[in-house]
Amino acid sequence: MRNDSPKHQGQRMQLVEQLRERGIQDENVLAALSRVPRHLFLDSSFEQFAYRDAAFPIRAQQTISQPYTVAFQTEALQLPAGSKVLEIGTGSGYQAAVLAEMGYKVFTIERQKELFDFSRPLLSKLGYRVTQKFGDGYKGLPAFAPFDGILVTAAAPELPEALIDQLKPMGRLIVPVGDVSDDQLMHAIWRDEEGGTHNETLGNFRFVPMLKDVDTQR
Repeated sequence: MRNDSPKHQGQRMQLVEQLRERGIQDENVLAALSRVPRHLFLDSSFEQFAYRDAAFPIRAQQTISQPYTVAFQTEALQLPAGSKVLEIGTGSGYQAAVLAEMGYKVFTIERQKELFDFSRPLLSKLGYRVTQKFGDGYKGLPAFAPFDGILVTAAAPELPEALIDQLKPMGRLIVPVGDVSDDQLMHAIWRDEEGGTHNETLGNFRFVPMLKDVDTQR
């Protein structure tokens, strides 16, 4: 595995300052990003660009989200350490690592076998203890529900009701919704103590599409 050098660590601190200037205010989120070696989640050909605030292609025609998006979604969860969080779309594993650095109990699901096989050993080697599943993110993980927070890292065509149902009272779902031919609108959805659902929009982003109806039998 490639090293995490003092140069990489310095580049991360510069990135954190950029994110702070862009409006990320939660110091716990910024500290988490400062600790995750993003270059290890990318192909070595992209290593010199790893700490730019940009998305890059990864395996299975997917992308690793830009650090600002990762920070924004993590901040939007508004959860304390120890919270139980489900991530839909493990991808490279970078967002899961950030969630683990936040002190969350992390569950993450990925439908692309190539990405699942890449991220699972990588997160383990880096010491991140997360529960990883291969399956359909549209269905969530009802066997492990309910969750304090659910974070979706791909564009959903509509609000995923199955995921809302897996939230604890006052739990939060952060999900980009919309057609992938255009920007998507980020939503923060939470359930109150009586079971009512509330929805706040948080701005425009762009994600790869959330896929479903895949055969994930192992």
